[in-house]
Amino acid sequence: MTDIHSLDHARALDAADPLPTLRSEFHIPQHDGGDQAYFVGNSLGLQPRGVRAQVEDVLDKWSMEAVEGHFRGHSQWMSYHRLMREPLARIVGAQPEEVVAMNSLTANLHFMMVSFYRPTAGRPAILVEAGAFPTDRYAVESQIAFHGFDPATDLIELAPDQPGGVFSMASIERAIAEHGHRLALVLWPGVQYRTGQSFDIGEITRLSHAQGAMCGVDLAHAVGNTELALHDSGVDFAVWCHYKYLNSGPGAVAGCFVHERHARSDVPRFAGWWGHDAATRFQMGPHFQPTPGAEGWQLSNPPILGLAPLRASLDLFDRVGMKALRKKSLRLTGYLESLISQRLDDTLQVLTPAEPERRGCQLSIRVRGGREQGRSLFEYLAANGVLGDWREPDVIRISPAPLYNTHEDILRFANGVDAWRQAR
Repeated sequence: MTDIHSLDHARALDAADPLPTLRSEFHIPQHDGGDQAYFVGNSLGLQPRGVRAQVEDVLDKWSMEAVEGHFRGHSQWMSYHRLMREPLARIVGAQPEEVVAMNSLTANLHFMMVSFYRPTAGRPAILVEAGAFPTDRYAVESQIAFHGFDPATDLIELAPDQPGGVFSMASIERAIAEHGHRLALVLWPGVQYRTGQSFDIGEITRLSHAQGAMCGVDLAHAVGNTELALHDSGVDFAVWCHYKYLNSGPGAVAGCFVHERHARSDVPRFAGWWGHDAATRFQMGPHFQPTPGAEGWQLSNPPILGLAPLRASLDLFDRVGMKALRKKSLRLTGYLESLISQRLDDTLQVLTPAEPERRGCQLSIRVRGGREQGRSLFEYLAANGVLGDWREPDVIRISPAPLYNTHEDILRFANGVDAWRQAR
């Protein structure tokens, strides 16, 4: 019988994988003279080696062409943001005109709610999941108050109904039906950050629209992690960041999706010069005429140096494609789950749904014995070159990123847990 806990087995899995790792395309943090086993791509992705060349290309252009860099060559700055459109559209399952790289995630969320949260006395409410990432809750609470309504009654938080903080689709459907007459907006995550649960965006959108509510999604933990089909889902808008699975650096420029049915609509928005139709922008007219599509929500000219790292990462995603990456992710995370269930189940409790279609690459793991034991294990692993992500009060998130993590990395995690148990 094959011993899945052996180093030979892990290396054989890596050698036989239909999608060989692109690990050599990344800078891997070092520990005691070797590679760290890095599982924190759900927080900050590793730096692609191609980033430096993309940034230096911008710097060289600036030094040699100065203002003329806006107008010369394929990577001219006037249309630089459009170099991201098609590869981003492929990653999120959208039309190129439906996506744009701009601002930060929370700023984009506010700008989208300006347009798609239009509360009335009869429909003032926003539905979110209880335990939403704080930025989402802060944003919706402040938007409700800004419009003169009361977050105490008009911010509806749906509590999870399954073990480990997981939501059933039935509970989401019931909540939307129950509150539908009051809902102006349903804002839901693509992947819940604490549990790693993935959701059916299309179904949540359908349920929301059936009740007359708009629907938006926060894809911070889904983009570059799960296969998305934003256009086909019909969701009104989506926002995400690029510093996690999209490997574009700390505080990277974020992303935004607006469905094409809103491309030429007169929905209200906060307008800025860069969102004005490019054909007449430099006529400097007094009246705003938005660019059709997501670009019409831009405010200022994009930060070229900030976008350059995203180009390097998108090149890698385009080389492989999300379908192949997702298949590899299923193999890696499945291996992690098997190691835990076969040998570590008396120590670790996986909170993330077991069904592959209900999760991304992340497993959220609770250490049996409480917070003190959890922190002890987390710190032991980090001291031995295995880095996960801690979330209070008692969760370790381990997220094998298919672009650069390997089965051997995952075995190092399991062996580290074993060593910690023996050392106690």
